[in-house]
Amino acid sequence: MSKEIIGKTTLIDLPRLGFLGISAKIDTGAYYCSLHCHHIEVRNIDGIDKLCFTLLDPTHPEYKDKEIKFRNYTRKNIRNSFGDTEERYSIRTALRVHGKRIKTWITLTDRGSMTYPMLIGRRLLKNKFLVDVAINELKPPKAS
Repeated sequence: MSKEIIGKTTLIDLPRLGFLGISAKIDTGAYYCSLHCHHIEVRNIDGIDKLCFTLLDPTHPEYKDKEIKFRNYTRKNIRNSFGDTEERYSIRTALRVHGKRIKTWITLTDRGSMTYPMLIGRRLLKNKFLVDVAINELKPPKAS
């Protein structure tokens, strides 16, 4: 299986969530992917617990003020970049990066103070991509 070279940043699509061309940072130190969200909460809707959240936040240029609801979700203990462990909600969904559609777990967190709203971790990268940190431009996803 040949591995595609990916730079330290890229553009990704989250088709199920209705977002295309989200800027993402590649982070081989992170295990999971992480996505900037706000208003993350579990609500009981018609007798079913659903994870409700809004992607990005009102300060982001691609913010759509669209609430997303997931019936299937989990909680994971994640060690953040400061070395602290925090519990985060996690969803399994497909993303598209460099023309490849990949199902993966994405943790939801407030990344508002970060430059990139999405972080791509090594679990997604493994056996699919090689990272060349000398490549520093966002590359539009290939058409599928």
